Amino acid sequence: MEARLENRARTARESSDKPADPEQAAADSIADLQFRLQRKQIESTFDTHGLTVLDTLDSGNDALHVILYANNTWKYVRNRAVAKDSTIFEKYWDTTSLFPYQEVDMSSMPQSVVIDLIDSTKSYHYPYKGAVNPRGKYGPRRGRRHQGVDLPLKMGDSVYATFCGRVRISKYVRGYGNLVIIRHDNGLETYYGHLSERLVEPGTWVEAGHIIGLGGSTGRSTGPHLHFETRYYGQAFDPERLIDFKNGILCRETFLLKKSFFSIYSNAGQDFEDEIANEEQDKKEAAEKAAMRYHKIRSGDTLGAIARKYGTTVTNICRLNGIKSTTILRIGRTLRVR
Repeated sequence: MEARLENRARTARESSDKPADPEQAAADSIADLQFRLQRKQIESTFDTHGLTVLDTLDSGNDALHVILYANNTWKYVRNRAVAKDSTIFEKYWDTTSLFPYQEVDMSSMPQSVVIDLIDSTKSYHYPYKGAVNPRGKYGPRRGRRHQGVDLPLKMGDSVYATFCGRVRISKYVRGYGNLVIIRHDNGLETYYGHLSERLVEPGTWVEAGHIIGLGGSTGRSTGPHLHFETRYYGQAFDPERLIDFKNGILCRETFLLKKSFFSIYSNAGQDFEDEIANEEQDKKEAAEKAAMRYHKIRSGDTLGAIARKYGTTVTNICRLNGIKSTTILRIGRTLRVR
């Protein structure tokens, strides 16, 4: 299944400069999105600690550099001078307020948003590798909203930036203790709380895997642990939807963030069966869309002749296209027939 989707996605990309066939375009776009949303196991994509940089090359794109390492590996790295000027790091940017999105009307947000987590230029590294405390999962806790996960660690353990981004907050905050907030260019923000030390300042650009602080127990905390949150426009959702913390693995390259995930009662574990049902429904809808057929009207065509050609009825063609049986057919118009 994965190989078939990958081939369909590749075909869609390779044929992007050819005249679009509505039926094929619909099927290919669905295949491409399905492939990107598939659950995968992605270990750290930034593991260059201790490696010597041999050279930095111009990629031909001002926003990218190619970094060559001494072990004969290379990777794309975003040009910080370009990336940091993105409007995502300007709008609602506040280095003092934890929640600068009060003016955002979430009712206007779509029911779902596709978010690219990593690609050839965006890396991943676990914030801390270890199982989530069973009593520190996302959800209601003792009458409060626990809007992240708690990862037990030792005092002084390294805490890493999960994705590339720019530090928005680095300060002591009541409750969170020493807190670092990083905004990423896909609109997500990640929160790192209860640190014993903060090693970055607001405005600093960090790559995935950069050590941003040390584990601790500052603020409202009963013992050393990392409180980790993921937010989109200030709205928290369960980080376990993105990361398998026990194994330090990113679950997928592309994440479909649904509006319902912002509910404090919506967590990865509770929604597992629903997600399976949703995936089955998505597959069914994708198959239906892939089966759509279209006909381009030519001289001499009639609705009756078109219906007979595709084994359907005039009534069905009219219903699919919002027309009447008396509608004049315009040469060159595309009609959906299935």
